[in-house]
Amino acid sequence: MNINSAFPSKFLKASDLNGSAVNVKISGVKVESVGQGQESKPVVYFAGKQKGMVLNKTNAGKIANIAGSQDTDDWVDVTVQIFPTETEFGGETVECIRVRAPKAGARKLPPPEVEHDGVDQVNDDSEPF
Repeated sequence: MNINSAFPSKFLKASDLNGSAVNVKISGVKVESVGQGQESKPVVYFAGKQKGMVLNKTNAGKIANIAGSQDTDDWVDVTVQIFPTETEFGGETVECIRVRAPKAGARKLPPPEVEHDGVDQVNDDSEPF
């Protein structure tokens, strides 16, 4: 059993990215109750994806720079790249997700359907989140 499937989360985790950087298009940002203390935090959602990513100050600032606006309403349809990495938190090294401007060669989501030699093919680079 995969330990991540034993403890599913409604929010995106670094392990959901399977070690890959992924280009995603922002579909919106909502303030939601997060964590055991049910603290209100902004959550960014991506086109074609179910799980949202809880924003911290670092990632919110990066998206604002990429979008050219501090207003989350202006982030809709902006493409960013999310990627798994590590950071120090509470004296421990933990997995996290970071945001940057899209780079060439990263997977773009959602995958397009294309017709090739009369056979429909689906790009299987989709992520499960």
